[in-house]
Amino acid sequence: MLKKLKELGPGILVAAAFIGPGTVTTATIAGAKTGYTLLWAILFSVIATTFLQEMSVRLGVIAKLGVGEALRKKTQGSFWRIPVIVLVISAILIGNAAYEAGNITGAVLGFKVSEVAGINPLIVGVVVLAFLLLFSGKYKLIEKSILGLVGVMGLVFLVTAIILNPDWSQVLRGLFLPSVSEDNTLLVVGIIGTTVVPYNLFLHASTAKEKWKNSKSLKVARLDTVLSIVLGGIITMAILVVSAVAFEGKSKEIQDISDLSFQLKPLLGSWSSSFVSFGFLAAGISSAITAPLAAAFATAEILGWHSTLSSKKFKLIWISVLVLGLVFASLGYRPTQLILFSQVANGILLPVIAAFLLWIVNDRELLKTHKNNFWLNILSGIVILICVLLGLKSIFSAFSIHVF
Repeated sequence: MLKKLKELGPGILVAAAFIGPGTVTTATIAGAKTGYTLLWAILFSVIATTFLQEMSVRLGVIAKLGVGEALRKKTQGSFWRIPVIVLVISAILIGNAAYEAGNITGAVLGFKVSEVAGINPLIVGVVVLAFLLLFSGKYKLIEKSILGLVGVMGLVFLVTAIILNPDWSQVLRGLFLPSVSEDNTLLVVGIIGTTVVPYNLFLHASTAKEKWKNSKSLKVARLDTVLSIVLGGIITMAILVVSAVAFEGKSKEIQDISDLSFQLKPLLGSWSSSFVSFGFLAAGISSAITAPLAAAFATAEILGWHSTLSSKKFKLIWISVLVLGLVFASLGYRPTQLILFSQVANGILLPVIAAFLLWIVNDRELLKTHKNNFWLNILSGIVILICVLLGLKSIFSAFSIHVF
């Protein structure tokens, strides 16, 4: 059992990637405005993510290909090669730069919430920390660092949720009785966007092919995927529950994550700022590391470059994402708006990337006996269809068009 646990790893990078400042912010707003009503959206997101990431990890372990490499191989000599390359670079490289700005800004917000005297860190500090870990070129060091940060997040938010002792009957109601209204549609899309992250499909396949060397490891790889995603989902639910208890589900415009800290003071006393600070800081730093890493894997693979941590071109990509994130984060945008924009945008982009993956894992030449079967195609297709509908709904809502 211990041997199997030691083999786990890439899944925690996926969890770290989607439990970023966007998750904390979106789940906090959802809990503050709707109480426990949208817990079902997190449950759906966990199920959807598990299906999609399992296909991704299967591609990495069995075919020994990253998603970008598989896309390049499938479109060789085809008219679609250039459009696919442009799409991946636009959605993942540029999109992750926007994500990175939110990650960096979010991590800094973690410092600002803390009331410890004399602490006034710069955005550059977060970037330097992410840079040093990535530049080390040591995958195990990155993996262990991420595991530690996710552990901090889990401890902070789960302990806080238990201490607050919510109405568990209402929690179960929100978890298993779905409801969507005009007022919370964008929040639903935002929640899905924080969990079912498109670039994780690239990150997971690439790290899985490096971690596991043969098809015998597929069972462990699947276990790693399920455990990590479920853990990430539980942490997201805990954040929403904490916010629901703190704000009592009343509609409130949250200007800053410090609003949650302030609201928790009557319940947690002087510890409130420390809890929120450490949780948000861990979320920001962990995602500030995984976003550039995923962008580098996706871009290098789709362009046919070496996708190793020591490759110069690979390093150039993640450094570019870090620098762009630093620039965007320094422009003075309101953090909550910047983060929510990234989450909703990725919620819309997801179906396109997921459809590509579904197409690839049906290739018998690549996956042999491990290709998708009929029922996996049906279930995955349903997940993608729901994501498409929610994405369209968010676009129509943004323009005040009521179609469905």
